[in-house]
Amino acid sequence: MDVLIALILLGVFLIVLALSSHLAISNTIKVSAITGLGKTTLGFILIAFSTSIPELSVAILSLLGNGEKTAVSVGNVIGSNIVNICLIIGLATLLVALQKRSRNVKMIPTMAKEEFGSLYFGLFIASLIPLMLVYLTFASQFIGLVLVLIFGLYTYQLSKIRIPQENNQTVSEEMKRKVKLYVILTFLGVAGVVLSAYFIVESSVALAEFAGVSKSIIGATIIAFGTSLPEFSIDVNAFLRGHSALAFGDIVGSCFINITLILGITLLASPFSVKNIAFFTDLVIFSLVANLFLWYFLSMERLGWKEGAILLFIYILFLATTIGAINLRPPTI
Repeated sequence: MDVLIALILLGVFLIVLALSSHLAISNTIKVSAITGLGKTTLGFILIAFSTSIPELSVAILSLLGNGEKTAVSVGNVIGSNIVNICLIIGLATLLVALQKRSRNVKMIPTMAKEEFGSLYFGLFIASLIPLMLVYLTFASQFIGLVLVLIFGLYTYQLSKIRIPQENNQTVSEEMKRKVKLYVILTFLGVAGVVLSAYFIVESSVALAEFAGVSKSIIGATIIAFGTSLPEFSIDVNAFLRGHSALAFGDIVGSCFINITLILGITLLASPFSVKNIAFFTDLVIFSLVANLFLWYFLSMERLGWKEGAILLFIYILFLATTIGAINLRPPTI
């Protein structure tokens, strides 16, 4: 790719990324107001499912390829959870603190009991399932089917929960007729985010290669971050605009979908049991630590710049151990 073309594409799709995330958030808020579904629930189902399409496509390709890429997909879904919680929430808290010019910014939204319950359940599933797989030391197609069923049943249960409207606002028939349009616009916004994220990554890789950056560094930085760029764009935008319930729903929902639907499809793709699931022990430990910290921050209703800095530190530690700069395991004798 020519350098000038790469620069133009990078600039254009950065603008498309910003406009698309704005479109997705604005129309999700309208759907919430009309249907009575909470912002957290819509983030958990609508936005999270849409932003998880890249990971889902990897799982489906694994299915079509007779499971040859199962290990890559398993590592991808667990690693994405660490990025979602530590990098996205960590950076968002610092950006909001800078925007408000205050260190005492609190990002825990006022939510109904049912919405907090969905966040806790999502974190619980995202923590429990990887631990169980490591304990069992294998992951079969049957387990994959169970994970897909968990996704389907809980999504159906969430879709039945309605949150009382703020200030007892009434919804007109005209607004109800427009709900399908707002849902379509939400999907279009997310599709624009995913598409622009792809071109941003491609353009950035071309520029990095022109600058002489090695492929290993490109893979560990630009491409690794690019896979979570859709969630990053939508959720940071939502946090900055004061819709933190929507952002938390998307982040935790993405973790839940990764561990249930996407991991389930990945395991269904493999015609044999994955005997070396213990290979992912480090990823599982970091994912569990990230989930527990977020669980604690939510339960204590504390999430400011200090908590964000803790999550970012966990992510930096995760990166350092992944590339081998730090070894947390005791030396073998």
